[in-house]
Amino acid sequence: MTFTPGEQLSAEEVEERVDSTLENEEVVLFMKGTRMMPQCGFSQRALELIGKHRGDEFETVDVLDNLDAYREELSDHSGWETIPQTYVDGEFIGGSDILAEMEERDELGETLRTN
Repeated sequence: MTFTPGEQLSAEEVEERVDSTLENEEVVLFMKGTRMMPQCGFSQRALELIGKHRGDEFETVDVLDNLDAYREELSDHSGWETIPQTYVDGEFIGGSDILAEMEERDELGETLRTN
């Protein structure tokens, strides 16, 4: 999926993008910034952890241009208000701290492997 940086979206458009992305992507990271230029340490950490197990085989969505709308929509899906958020097969997995904990328990790789 490709989204144009800098575009302002309505709450309905953000909802549609979130729903579509969760439906169509096996692994997705909603993050601040892009894969090439993460804009916060937590997003960078999540990218590194997912990338360790998936390489480039996951989708990222930059939420910064519409942060409030994404935060609200993602919170409705996950009950989690902070960004980044990782989903596998449409199911919320966690933010960077949860990913790090899963990595320490050797669970992250298995969680990120999808059929």
